[in-house]
Amino acid sequence: MARLAARLPLAALLIATSARADSLAEVYKRVRDSVVVVRTTEADSSGLGSGVLISADGRVLTAAHVVQVAENVFVDLGGETLSAKVVASEPSADLALLQLERPPGRPVVAVLGDSDAVEVGDEVFVVGAPLGMTHSLTFGHISGRRVVNDLFGGFEPAELFQTDAAINTGNSGGPMFDHEGHVIGIVSHLLSSSEGSGGLGFVATSAMAKKLLIDRRGTWSGMEGYLLAGDLARIFQLPQSRGILVQRISSRSPAAKLGIVPGTEKATIGGESFLVGGDVILTVMGVSIADSDGAPRIRDALAARKPGEAVSVVVLRGGRRLELQGVPESLK
Repeated sequence: MARLAARLPLAALLIATSARADSLAEVYKRVRDSVVVVRTTEADSSGLGSGVLISADGRVLTAAHVVQVAENVFVDLGGETLSAKVVASEPSADLALLQLERPPGRPVVAVLGDSDAVEVGDEVFVVGAPLGMTHSLTFGHISGRRVVNDLFGGFEPAELFQTDAAINTGNSGGPMFDHEGHVIGIVSHLLSSSEGSGGLGFVATSAMAKKLLIDRRGTWSGMEGYLLAGDLARIFQLPQSRGILVQRISSRSPAAKLGIVPGTEKATIGGESFLVGGDVILTVMGVSIADSDGAPRIRDALAARKPGEAVSVVVLRGGRRLELQGVPESLK
């Protein structure tokens, strides 16, 4: 009897582990076909990422850095490939919303979960196309919650999950699911001291996606920028405490057709690498980049803009201030 009793905890553990594996397998089967592959072309390169279908009419969530300056975007849904356009993006949060050219033939739509209810230690899984291997699953936990102030050169805080679930090139933009199969985040990036999936994975929360892209009218600039502040603002001799150094621009984007000039030469200053020679954005819609609440005020101003109303941007170009104006509807 004593030997049997000693074995019970191990037997119970094996049963629990088997049940969890079966549960994960079943959840994966339900959600796998909502996960898509996002392929992009740029001026001199091509890109690969992941995404997740969130509506039957063809809306797809992905990472902003995957599509922000793309010339063309294509989404592979398994049985069909459709072109898509970026309808909204928030580079500071590394989130973007795509609209497919038409509704998919057999849509499998993912459900957005409540990332605010997620706790450190919760089990999660990520599905995407690491290294091009479609519908690959990795399993792990929420390792922490982080607020990052300079994600991809942005100028407002971003809320991220840290996870030990393996992430590789191609996972970017793919969904993180909870144990019920609800999307609680979008894969952003990996911090690693070596090549491969070893390192710290970071995922933008679904709460940010809802707030910034889904519950409100979003915008897409088609531009990548780098926030200049502190010593960098002084080195670039800005007339204010902060500005956005323009990096790359999609040639089909509102930013390009407004006449904003991208960077042309690589430079490294204080360990930071970026492109120089382009415009530095000082204000958007009359709101200064230097203002502590500049990011949400700019977002609100763009969202409240009436059809036909011009967008105004003041840039620093060659040491001189220059105002650029245009109507986004005519710039697309």
